[in-house]
Amino acid sequence: MQKDYACEVKCLHAYVRDSIRYLQDPVDVERLQSADKTIELGAGDCDDKSILLAALLESIGHPTRFIAIGFEPEIYSHVYVETKIGAEWVPLETTESVEVGWEPDPSLVRARLPHFN
Repeated sequence: MQKDYACEVKCLHAYVRDSIRYLQDPVDVERLQSADKTIELGAGDCDDKSILLAALLESIGHPTRFIAIGFEPEIYSHVYVETKIGAEWVPLETTESVEVGWEPDPSLVRARLPHFN
C-alpha cells in the first residue's frame, strides 16, 4: 500500500530486531559500530542496533531520536530508538522480542536525545 508509513517502521524494526543478533560489548569496553559494520557483522549490542535502525528509518524520511535508560541517575544501561508515526513518538526496542510501541519502564528514561532536522 502506498504511503503506509507505519508498515515501513514495523518492517524495518522487525528486520533489525530479528536479523541482527544481540552481542554484548567486551567487558569494560563501550564500542559503537556504524550501521554498515552492524549489517556486515550481523550482530551488535543495543546501541549498535539502535544506530542501524535509526539510519534505516532516516534514510527513508522517518525522524528518529535515541532514548537512554538506566537504573541510577546519570548512569545509562540501555538505549533504544523512537520515531514519529503521525504526530506521536513511538518506541522501537530491538533487543527483545516485542512489537513496535513497547517500551521499558518509562521511569527508567534518563535522556531523550532530540531529533535535529
